[in-house]
Amino acid sequence: MDFKYFSQNGKILPIERAVIPLSNIEYSYGFGVYENIRVSNGNIYFLKDHIERLLESAKTIELEHQFDEEFIKNSIFELIRDYKSETFNLKILLIGGPSKEKAILNILCLNPLFPDKKLYRDGAEFITYDYERPFPHAKTLNMLQSYLAYSKAKESGSYDALLINHEGFILEGTRTNFFCIKDKVIYSPFEKDILLGVMRKVMLEVALENNYQVIEKNIGPEDIKSYDGSFVTSTSSKIIPIKSIDGNLFNIPETLKELMRLLNDFLEKNFQLQ
Repeated sequence: MDFKYFSQNGKILPIERAVIPLSNIEYSYGFGVYENIRVSNGNIYFLKDHIERLLESAKTIELEHQFDEEFIKNSIFELIRDYKSETFNLKILLIGGPSKEKAILNILCLNPLFPDKKLYRDGAEFITYDYERPFPHAKTLNMLQSYLAYSKAKESGSYDALLINHEGFILEGTRTNFFCIKDKVIYSPFEKDILLGVMRKVMLEVALENNYQVIEKNIGPEDIKSYDGSFVTSTSSKIIPIKSIDGNLFNIPETLKELMRLLNDFLEKNFQLQ
């Protein structure tokens, strides 16, 4: 789909003006935060959660600005009011400035990228990559190491890279949250060490409502063989099982397939997810 407009500080402008000067040192240095939101048939997925995380990310890196939740929400509604039967992604870019008055809020529409359907059936391949983000709870524009990790994954033919911290434990993917599962118990890295994904939150709520348990613990790559399986979550992919990590193969247990069905049912019921 061809998107002709974007929103900047609440004003609808032609997409040709969606440019950032080379002299913008804040953008060049990654002093900004962002969110990606799915929109389908006029439904905006978990808008409040995404805006709250955007504002919390800005607060974490001390990015001062003049935008509140209501302003961001209204800017989004104004931008997408003519797109009632489309599926697309919204990207929010909040870029800092030398003062809070100079901060810039850009909101633009992007065509979605849908994961290959066979990944849900067969699982996805992953590699590991040594890196831990300096601000785990902030979704910032400082993405160089994640970009390099994702590039390494693609070079190897893998779906994504799992980030390993200095203690040798798995934290998350470059754009996904990571979990293991055994029976009906879901194991997650400690929340203090990872980005708290919106789909992660939804999946855990669905799991708890359906008699799954959730335990936080450190998980090393060598530990995964002791679980029934593992998986990742993200806004764009929901749940994707892990087929292999660094070439080591894993199963897709029935309890994970059940969890995938439960999450899909919840999303279809509430958002008519495509």
